[in-house]
Amino acid sequence: MVVLSNPGLDQISLLRSPKVIACSPCVPVIDLSKPDAAASVVEACEEFGFLKVTNHGIPVELMQRLEAEAVKFFSLSPVEKERSGPPDPFGYGNRKIGANGDIGWLEYLLFAVASKPLSYTFMDFLREPAACSFSSALKEYLAAVRKLASKVLELMAEGLDIEPRDVISRLVMDENSDGIFRLNHYPPCPVLRGYNYGLTGFGEHTDPQVISVLRSNNSTGLQISLKDGSWVSVPPDEESFFINVGDSLQVLTNGRFRSVKHRVVASGWESRVSMIYFFGPPLAEKIAPLPQLMGEGEHSLYKEFTWDEYKKAAYKSRLADNRLGLFEKREVTDDQRL
Repeated sequence: MVVLSNPGLDQISLLRSPKVIACSPCVPVIDLSKPDAAASVVEACEEFGFLKVTNHGIPVELMQRLEAEAVKFFSLSPVEKERSGPPDPFGYGNRKIGANGDIGWLEYLLFAVASKPLSYTFMDFLREPAACSFSSALKEYLAAVRKLASKVLELMAEGLDIEPRDVISRLVMDENSDGIFRLNHYPPCPVLRGYNYGLTGFGEHTDPQVISVLRSNNSTGLQISLKDGSWVSVPPDEESFFINVGDSLQVLTNGRFRSVKHRVVASGWESRVSMIYFFGPPLAEKIAPLPQLMGEGEHSLYKEFTWDEYKKAAYKSRLADNRLGLFEKREVTDDQRL
């Protein structure tokens, strides 16, 4: 039994550290410069709902610049950081995730991102002259990751052999698209040193959006759930990006792509910094299987809904809830599901 003497940890769940499984075949690695990239992306989305992309065209120096700015912010005193919070839902947050009781061993900055012109939530700390470098790095990073997301989504369409090639990407590149950007900091937890346990940094969940594009420093902690329910650790790679299939993309492909369940486990030794750009469609956009993917006589597994409806339902739920379950057609048989 592990006894924690730190009262600040009392409500955060402990997780036994899983055996680390090698990157291949558990985490597909896709070289975006290769001619078979489109087919490989589709295969990874079907099997795992998760992939790592290399040769993505974004300079490592840009990633490191934004990471350094994030570390600078998270190194401020609690009083200084809290001037940009509490999150409502955007702003600075500490441990509390959402409004429904989820907590984790992390602090974060959460921004809403508008597409045209590219802009994001203004926060108190950005008023400081020293924050100019943060703003510059953030805007440049967001613009670069938008291009990467568009490329990956168009590769998905190519691999699925559907037209037009921007049938998915235009949903999240629209001037009214609903984007969110999150900077997470998982500080080390010295109390856990010497134990074979980690602390819940961000509890298990799927992402509601179409896709999420993640980059982190070289610290471990990210885990994904495989089809058999087992959890595996994702080896870090600060020079690459990781792509998560979200719930909306699972619906758009009528279940062909798998929305990946994932979590972050904080350790006793390492500080983890991650940057995630969540790509959602316009609020009024109807989310339903793409007609180009529906075979003759194939039925939709899901009720039609708008992104606004799904987003509201997601924000009323706990992290680990099966959000899509509310929108599944109950009359769908197992044969139809297959």
